[in-house]
Amino acid sequence: MVLAIGVGLAASVSACGYSLAGRGSFLPDYIQRIGIPVFGNNTTVFEINQVLTERVRQEFIGRGQYEISADAAGVDALLSGQITSIVIAPAGFTDQRQASRYTVTLTMNVNFRDLRANRILWQNPSLVFREEYDVTTGTDALDPNAFFGQNANALERIAEDFSRTVVTAILEAF
Repeated sequence: MVLAIGVGLAASVSACGYSLAGRGSFLPDYIQRIGIPVFGNNTTVFEINQVLTERVRQEFIGRGQYEISADAAGVDALLSGQITSIVIAPAGFTDQRQASRYTVTLTMNVNFRDLRANRILWQNPSLVFREEYDVTTGTDALDPNAFFGQNANALERIAEDFSRTVVTAILEAF
């Protein structure tokens, strides 16, 4: 009796429509080609928009279901973004009151539009992304260009986490 109930429950749960995170997509079936032009950049950090854009493109390609274009023409959907600010602030100090750790805060306006239906499928006008990093040299770490110049790995980690967050939010309807 207990075995029969267990089998019945297993059968009903297996048909409930759940899928593994990162595997499903809530986008309309006709969206096959996504345009991702280079994001805009309202900051003084040189080329960060190009790095973020490329990582988002790679993340979509890695999902394997979509053709990605750097162009906005001839696509089913368009992902656009504008970096509105990057702030670097001290987060930890040594005994000598020297900053030893910094928090990087990136704020962006991101919009994913279905061009066929002419409607926004996902947007976040103030997507905020934060990471903390240890100081590696004595240069002015509060200058974003100096910070990212000396910490190329920091920029890559931000870009990787940012791209995964954006693509997951779009595909899994968060």
